[in-house]
Amino acid sequence: MIAYILYTALAGLALLLLLLYLRNPYICQDLSYTITAIKIAIRMSKFKKQKPFYSILDCFLEKVARQPHKKFIVFEESSYTYSQADKESNRVARALSKHAQLKEGDTVALFLGNEPQFVWIWLALTKLGCIASLLNYNIRSKSLLHCFSCCEAKVLVAGTDLRGAVEEVLPTLNQQGVRVFILSEDCDVEGIESLSDKIQQASDQPLSPQLRANINLKSPALYIYTSGTTGLPKAAVINHERLWMASFVQAVAGVHSDDIIYVYLPLYHSSGFLMGLCGAIEKGITVVLRRKFSASHFWNDCRKYNVTVIQYIGEIMRYLCNTPKRDNDRDHKVRLALGNGIRADTWTDFLQRFGAIRICECYGATEGNIGFINYAGKVGAIGKENFLHKMGCPYALIRYDTEKEEPVKDSRGFCIEVPRGETGLLIARIAERSPFIGYAKNSQQTEKKKVRDVFVKGDLYFNSGDLLKIDNEGFVFFQDRIGDTFRWKGENVATTEVADHLLMVDCIKEANVYGVKVPGHEGRIGMAALTLKENMDFDGKAAYQHVKNFLPSYARPRFIRIQDALVVTGTFKQMKVKLGEEGFNPAVIRDPLFYLEDNKGYVPMTQEIFSSIAEGRIRL
Repeated sequence: MIAYILYTALAGLALLLLLLYLRNPYICQDLSYTITAIKIAIRMSKFKKQKPFYSILDCFLEKVARQPHKKFIVFEESSYTYSQADKESNRVARALSKHAQLKEGDTVALFLGNEPQFVWIWLALTKLGCIASLLNYNIRSKSLLHCFSCCEAKVLVAGTDLRGAVEEVLPTLNQQGVRVFILSEDCDVEGIESLSDKIQQASDQPLSPQLRANINLKSPALYIYTSGTTGLPKAAVINHERLWMASFVQAVAGVHSDDIIYVYLPLYHSSGFLMGLCGAIEKGITVVLRRKFSASHFWNDCRKYNVTVIQYIGEIMRYLCNTPKRDNDRDHKVRLALGNGIRADTWTDFLQRFGAIRICECYGATEGNIGFINYAGKVGAIGKENFLHKMGCPYALIRYDTEKEEPVKDSRGFCIEVPRGETGLLIARIAERSPFIGYAKNSQQTEKKKVRDVFVKGDLYFNSGDLLKIDNEGFVFFQDRIGDTFRWKGENVATTEVADHLLMVDCIKEANVYGVKVPGHEGRIGMAALTLKENMDFDGKAAYQHVKNFLPSYARPRFIRIQDALVVTGTFKQMKVKLGEEGFNPAVIRDPLFYLEDNKGYVPMTQEIFSSIAEGRIRL
């Protein structure tokens, strides 16, 4: 009788599980994600109450104590254990404390590429209770100086290879009282001090935690520059709470303590620094650090260093798929790819060619209060809805008019939530559990990202600037970016800032910058519709020289369209959507078109050039 009851109960349970699976084939992944999310929520709750405050640095020091001889950073032919990294950062901290007189709360700008010293300096600054401002090493002149007014850095630490860029702005930095250090053993330039010699002379003994005694979860930890590495960058404030949350992405993705992660994305970027480096510290794993991405060296590096986890942005995966096929394409230990921006076709091609690698696609903005993770691995999706996630950070997709560039309102003046399967603008409620801090010293831009009175009077939401779609299974799909920002080469390009630079060219009267889609490429590449001053022709050489001097390569308009008059809406806003749809085909567009040819400048656009781009013979 007991056996009969037991068999009946087991059969009932099996039937229930089958019905649940038939209704939701992703129930196991949903359950796993929910358990991980609860664990993270418990840890964050513990951190909020813990005295003294437990930071990512304390997590690192805990790993140093537990696994001192485990490799932390592998760089080229050198490797550094957790213990060695700790001692190196102690030296840097003591050198900066003594020679730069740094104290808790000061901001230091880091202007260097991917190298171990970047990690040591950041750890050192955290040990001193300082804030690190991570500068994009592509920026120059006006943009570089603007970064200091954003974060009020009192010290700049630069790599030796960036000395020329520093010397360009040195007079202004000296006027502002910014101390400038370069990672060399000597320097004969007045106003620049060497740092490497001072580090070597410093002690590697631990520093007192009292130096950072007033730091808490809400204290700023970093400034990461976003949406404006094109001219006037905006410094997104990353506090310690946000840093922790970003570091947990690896845990959600399923990274193990014995994994080895390959980090080649720039450390000034949130993907490389927060998800890559900080996530590695949280898991206590080894980081294989590379200066820059190389498609030809990628898999050889993975084999050489036994890499098991890689990061990517969409373009990276396409570059890897475009390399010549080899017999050993599947000869590697990579089991997990973590990143954002991969297209569905590239996703499929990548798996077919390189084997059963689990791709964990993520979505989120550096400064935003909302993110998604495609923990179920559905091809093409950027995330999956989960009730727990929505409880912690309420969000919605609202109807958006792309021509008027504003949300559609109902008769009462409130926004309209779109049904499943329909594209809408992603907004996320700003609340205590999902705060939006915004940009340092830029209340105007911070305010622009807020939407008020969305569903009821007085509510407040973060405007992501992204159009998304959610299907009937709860999978989230990226559709497009709106407004004055598009994405190219993994970087945000603010069209208004690019236009401001173009207007400085003598022959240009008006400029409307927008992104256009290119066959076989993720994101949109820059294009500008221009009107010229009276009796002047387009000066391609002058325009090229200007964008080359003032804009990073990914922000330079690749195509130019000369118009008699710029098209505007009824409210005198520039029309970008229609221009973007028209593209750059000279067979379709009758206006004069120019193409930015590498190292030559803007040359007349021809049908041959267009065909070469469309067919992939010219790589952009």
